[in-house]
Amino acid sequence: MLTLSSIFEIITPSDYKVHTARWNDYDQPLDVFVKSKNDWFAWNSWRNDKNEFNQEYILSLIDFYPERETWLFGGIFRVLDRVGKGAFGYKIEHVDKGQELVGRLKLRGSVSRGRSFLLPQIEGRLIVSELLRDPYGGAAFPGYQNVSHDFAHLEVIWQNDRPDWKTALRHVKGVYVIADRATGRQYVGSAYGENGIWSRWAQYMTTGHGWNRDLVGLATDDILSYAQKHFRMTLIECWPFQTDDATIIAREGHWKEALLTRGEHGYNAN
Repeated sequence: MLTLSSIFEIITPSDYKVHTARWNDYDQPLDVFVKSKNDWFAWNSWRNDKNEFNQEYILSLIDFYPERETWLFGGIFRVLDRVGKGAFGYKIEHVDKGQELVGRLKLRGSVSRGRSFLLPQIEGRLIVSELLRDPYGGAAFPGYQNVSHDFAHLEVIWQNDRPDWKTALRHVKGVYVIADRATGRQYVGSAYGENGIWSRWAQYMTTGHGWNRDLVGLATDDILSYAQKHFRMTLIECWPFQTDDATIIAREGHWKEALLTRGEHGYNAN
C-alpha cells in the first residue's frame, strides 16, 4: 500500500507533522487554497498556544469537503522559526518535494478531530484515492438543476474564471434565489436582457449585494464579508438566451409570490 512516506520518499517520518486543515468557522481551507496560494501559505504559518507544528516539516492535507473523508495534498513546508503565538507565528518555506502533486493527490480516510498529527501516527489511516490530471481549481459545473452553492464557493469559481461554469451560465437567462442563513429571509432575482446569469452573479461577487436595496442595508461595514459568511445562491429556473425578457420577469414575479419574499419574510422591495 502506498503511504505518504513512500510517495514522497521520506526517510525519517518522525520529522514531519501532518496539518489536517479543516473548516475554521469562517473559511473552508479548500476554498482558500483555490482562491489564493498566498492565503493558503498563511494557513500553514498560523500558530496557537500549543505550538502544534514542533517538527522540522509540515505536510499539509486539505479537507476536500465535497467528498466524505477525503483529503487533498496541499504541499510540504519547512519550519524555519517559531516566533510566537498568532497569525504568521511560524516562519516557513515551501519544500520542492512533492510540488508536482500539490492540488492533485487525493487521499481517503477517517482522521480524528484536530489539526496536527505526527506522520507515523496518521499515514496508515489514509489511502490514495485519485490523482487529478490538473491541480484542483474548484467544483465542476454540476448541471443547471444542481446549482445551489454557498456564496464563498461561487466566489472562488468566479475569481478563477472557471470555463465550464462561465460557458454554461453566460448565455442563459433565469431566476435565482439568495437565502440568508443569518435571518432565514430570501431574495428572488433574475437575469435577462444582455446579462446572462454569469454576468449578473458577477455583480454579487464584486459587491456582495448586486445593488439590491434591501441587501445593501444588511451590513453597515462590509456587506461582501456578510455575503461570504451567510448567503447561499440557487438557480431555480434557467431559460435559453433567446427567451423574451417579459417571460423571465413574469417567472421572477411568480417566485416572489411563491416564496413570500416581498415584505417581512424576504428582501424583495417590489
